[in-house]
Amino acid sequence: MGVSTQSTNNKSGSSPVHFKSRPVTALFVILVGIVGLILGLIASISVGAADIKFMTVWEAVFQFDKNLTQHQIIRELRLPRALASAIVGASYAVAGAIMQGMTRNPLADSGLLGINAGAGFVLALCFAFNPGITVLGLMLYCFLGAGIGAGIVFGIGSLSRTGLTPIRLALSGAAVSALLLALSEGIAIHYRIGRDLAFWYAGGVAGIRWSQIWIMLPWVFGAILVSIIISRSITILSLGDDVAVNLGQRTTFIKVIGSIAVLILAGSSVSVAGSIGFIGLIIPHMARYLVGVDYRWIIPSSAVLGGLFVVLADMGARMINAPTETPIGVLIALIGVPFFLYIARKRGDN
Repeated sequence: MGVSTQSTNNKSGSSPVHFKSRPVTALFVILVGIVGLILGLIASISVGAADIKFMTVWEAVFQFDKNLTQHQIIRELRLPRALASAIVGASYAVAGAIMQGMTRNPLADSGLLGINAGAGFVLALCFAFNPGITVLGLMLYCFLGAGIGAGIVFGIGSLSRTGLTPIRLALSGAAVSALLLALSEGIAIHYRIGRDLAFWYAGGVAGIRWSQIWIMLPWVFGAILVSIIISRSITILSLGDDVAVNLGQRTTFIKVIGSIAVLILAGSSVSVAGSIGFIGLIIPHMARYLVGVDYRWIIPSSAVLGGLFVVLADMGARMINAPTETPIGVLIALIGVPFFLYIARKRGDN
């Protein structure tokens, strides 16, 4: 499948900027990914402590009988869990792709830049001072914490006169995340809520209900749609701020819109599934390798591949040590840490 070269005309009259794109390959990846995601969702619903046949899954979805126990298990437990896996995976992946494009930092990820740690800190405060908080309230506070964490990181990273460079962003993210995690652990020890926080820190989609999905779905859908709309501008930003300005891009406006999209995507996912790192690091690199450097294809490809990745990871977490579940965040970290080291070393060699 061929590689096409897209060009963007420079308003200042200089030569156009070229970047490689593989639209045919991208369409193939997206279509195959969607088919794989559908099959993965079916398999995820079927696999569990009690395996359920495919026909039973079909009947539970389209011919629901509330008197059948298996139908109730599928509708109330497994179907929302599978859908949440896909939504969370797509959200984290698209958030990571946007951050990597805007900051030109291949190591950018919501888990590395304070969003997860900020949500965890506010979650610890909620468990300590308001243990009876509702699920909706917990989601809102986690979202607020994610915004606080991201704001602190971007604020500290921008203090220098040279602005927010990729290296400064990564360093400030690591420092702020370490501080917020330490404060969260201190609160957990003092108020004896470590057990309540343990599952959230490990990350997982077990126990997610329809009410949570209906709350996050319109926000996630809207943020991904906005991300696709601004994807061409993100591609230009990935070439550097000077190039983007010369091409007539409103860099500050695009960065603000992109940051809001990242906050919505990562914040909503953290609030329902906990701190699952490395999805936003692994998947955008995989998409970029397959479809090229055009974010008009990277973002939708990342959404599909991210959803499929987390659905498969959740299945693996249930099957590795059945009937006990392995935390999904631990399983993904086993893949993510070596990948992070590989990217960091490759970046250092360039």
